[in-house]
Amino acid sequence: MNIQIFGTKKSQDTRKAERFFKERGIKFQSVDLAEKGLSRRELESVIRGAGALETLLDEKCRDQDTLMLVKYLDDRDRFEKVLENPALLKQPIVRNGQQATVGYQPEVWKRWE
Repeated sequence: MNIQIFGTKKSQDTRKAERFFKERGIKFQSVDLAEKGLSRRELESVIRGAGALETLLDEKCRDQDTLMLVKYLDDRDRFEKVLENPALLKQPIVRNGQQATVGYQPEVWKRWE
């Protein structure tokens, strides 16, 4: 298993995801979205694993203006805007190879064990 957890230190769900894997003795790599964000390839991989870009957007994010803008852009511009503003994404994003989840989903992670 090659687990990556993308989130921020302030995100309670990200901390819960890290605790989930720690408790089971599963090694993971933690990536702070506030510091590093996602690379183009990482975001593409997450979209393939978790579904459409729209499913990754956090309707409750702080930057509602940018979120509304993203919803009205075409696909290519939407992708670029999300790369520039990773705070628009739901947290945590958990990747295991080609599989990915968005949000706290321990029922899915248990199947990965």
